Amino acid sequence: MNDSSWGAPQGAGHWVAPEMQGAAAGPAYDVHDAQQTRPMPIVPDVPDAGRDAEDRDHRDQGAGRLSGGPLFRDEKPQEPMPTAPPPPPPPPQKKRAGRDLGAAIGVGLGLGALVVVSLFVVKAVFVGVIVLAVVVGLWELTSRLEERKGIKAPLAPLAVGGAAMVVAGYARGAEGAWVAMALTALAVLVWRMAQPPEDYLRDVTAGIFAAFYVPFLATFVAMLLKADDGPQRVLTFLLLTVVSDTGAYAVGWRFGKHKLAPRISPGKTREGLFGAVAFAMVAGALCMQFLIEDGSWWQGLLLGLAVAASATLGDLGESMIKRDLGIKDMGTLLPGHGGIMDRLDSLLPTAPVVWLLLVLFVGSG
Repeated sequence: MNDSSWGAPQGAGHWVAPEMQGAAAGPAYDVHDAQQTRPMPIVPDVPDAGRDAEDRDHRDQGAGRLSGGPLFRDEKPQEPMPTAPPPPPPPPQKKRAGRDLGAAIGVGLGLGALVVVSLFVVKAVFVGVIVLAVVVGLWELTSRLEERKGIKAPLAPLAVGGAAMVVAGYARGAEGAWVAMALTALAVLVWRMAQPPEDYLRDVTAGIFAAFYVPFLATFVAMLLKADDGPQRVLTFLLLTVVSDTGAYAVGWRFGKHKLAPRISPGKTREGLFGAVAFAMVAGALCMQFLIEDGSWWQGLLLGLAVAASATLGDLGESMIKRDLGIKDMGTLLPGHGGIMDRLDSLLPTAPVVWLLLVLFVGSG
């Protein structure tokens, strides 16, 4: 079947005369057959204009709902809600001390009064104050070692030996202090033998360290007291140490910017160290000139410099111990200060330094 059998018109949209149709189609052409076989014209679907407009309205309304636009044509778009202005930055806060300053001052004044009264009334009473501080310090140190590290340094022989060490130093001087130290170490070794041998070396090593660190160094305070002008020497030792700590705190808190030993004690600064040196040297010159017999102001300058160095090293040393133990304070006995060991940290290593320099400058008395 070819294309002519479909009866396609000669020209789209032109009328053909009947007499011409026969000539064009040939003798076999039949008009009735052509009409029967002519295919139906393909009429494309024309969408209903009204329905299409309605559908578009529905789509527009749906898009308006999704996009937050108006729901109806005559509805005005909502204006965005005004956003609240950002809050103003907080005002800069003033530097604050890390401890209760009022409690610290009150406790410090109370301890100072106790020391002065016992020091200038009867020397033996002040020796008792030293013994009490040593025993409490040993208790704090051994308790923290056991709590944080599981180290069981025997407290009983340490307390008895520490008290004996202080008394021997006051009565017999350095020779008596060394003998008492040796006997205390021996007592620690023997006392620990009553327990299982596990960790024996660790425990006795910690015990001997505690005996040297607390009572042996404190014995030099008793040896300062032994001289004829012993109360003045002890007062000089205490004043210089306290003034050094105060100068370091005051200058460091006000001007401190450069850390002294950030891995050991982040609060200490180089400016604070300069403050400690300056304050201690001035106090040393005054004390040597007016408190110590045959003393001189220039000796006080050297003494103050040495005290500032030893007090700072002692403070850093105990900070190292506390960092190793993971604690901030050795105890809570003294409000605003921590424990007894937190007050003895700079005093203990300073005592032998002051004792030695005073012996060199003015003799043993």
